[in-house]
Amino acid sequence: MSLRLGDTAPDFEQESSEGTIRFHEWLGNSWGVLFSHPADYTPVCTTELGLTAKLKDEFAKRNVKAIALSVDPVESHHGWIKDINETQHTVVNFPIIADADRKVSELYDLIHPNASTTATVRSLFVIDPDKKVRLTITYPASTGRNFDEILRVIDSLQLTEYHKVATPGNWKDGDDVVIVPSLQDPEEIARRFPKGYKTIKPYLRLTPQPNK
Repeated sequence: MSLRLGDTAPDFEQESSEGTIRFHEWLGNSWGVLFSHPADYTPVCTTELGLTAKLKDEFAKRNVKAIALSVDPVESHHGWIKDINETQHTVVNFPIIADADRKVSELYDLIHPNASTTATVRSLFVIDPDKKVRLTITYPASTGRNFDEILRVIDSLQLTEYHKVATPGNWKDGDDVVIVPSLQDPEEIARRFPKGYKTIKPYLRLTPQPNK
């Protein structure tokens, strides 16, 4: 069964390019991005792993740890990392899980038989510090992930988590946000949003982004 939003992300122990990973322990109190790749030495994934390495500071600002997965063994990962570093002009600074026995792939429903009976699909999960799945995206093998969008979604999730706001369509960091409908107490609203808010409809209340 596939993972749904709000499900607990399965824990696992598996080897990686940085040694043994005990997933929940490794994640600790951080948010996490777990993303899978069909195989090592694939062109689209090579660019994605390079981008992830270059975004280390952006992930760190958001208290996010990145971890990748491929079904090839650790030795293959180490060779691939050399290629990534060379071709993408970076240094891979996060672990790549070596899921040769497909254990993690089965836990996260990453084998889609109509796509491939052996390779994982290119799925991405955002997981919060309580180990709950907050986002799932699955891409075709031919389409590289948009990491600006992944950061945007993490920003939105964290705004909801910590400030009780949601983000409208096409929202970008710094734009006005929406006060969640469940928040109705005027005193709490005034305390949370000292910059004020604008009521478009009773269910649609806009306020400046509270952490700016």
